[in-house]
Amino acid sequence: MGNTITTVGKWFNTKQITVLKILLILLANFEKQSKMAEDLQISGDTREEIYKSLFPQLQALFVSETDMIANMANFCAAIKEAFNFLWVGFYLVNDKQLVLGPFQGPVACTRIDYGRGVCGASWKSEEAIIVDDVDSYPGHIACSSASRSEIVIPLSFDGSVWAVLDVDSEILADFTNTDLKWLKKMLVFIKPVVSGLHQRFDLPEKND
Repeated sequence: MGNTITTVGKWFNTKQITVLKILLILLANFEKQSKMAEDLQISGDTREEIYKSLFPQLQALFVSETDMIANMANFCAAIKEAFNFLWVGFYLVNDKQLVLGPFQGPVACTRIDYGRGVCGASWKSEEAIIVDDVDSYPGHIACSSASRSEIVIPLSFDGSVWAVLDVDSEILADFTNTDLKWLKKMLVFIKPVVSGLHQRFDLPEKND
């Protein structure tokens, strides 16, 4: 490196060499982030540790991408790969229904009515719901008979729910507050298409 700088010094002054050094550092960091974004490095013995290792990688993955659908798709792929859950996906609010969005896993229910099932209930209450045993949940919609437990987290913008994240597991009571904490933290990377949002996501009245 020293020989390289000495040689470069024959054509560039000290200020220009400093700028070149900065550009080389930025390029190295960009290449590192690109590598991280393309190949997930999943590590840790506990779910908490896995989430911690996954968080900066998702941040690097989404930092330069503004397309909502692309980020939703990669979010689902990353969580599915890291934890091997049965199903990870988003439902988008469309009038008085949730409509299937990007997901990873078996074929799923395409539309869910407001207030129905775990997803609809989470939308209506505007609160996250963890279900230890889906068979015991009143009104549960069985999109897959393999699902045993579930977590649903609503995504809000300007006071209105515009989507929900739905994660299903084949294991009973597989979700805890650890999942809730980290999934909510990671969902800050998922931004809605703000332009025309209120026209695209027409929400029902609270008393429906």
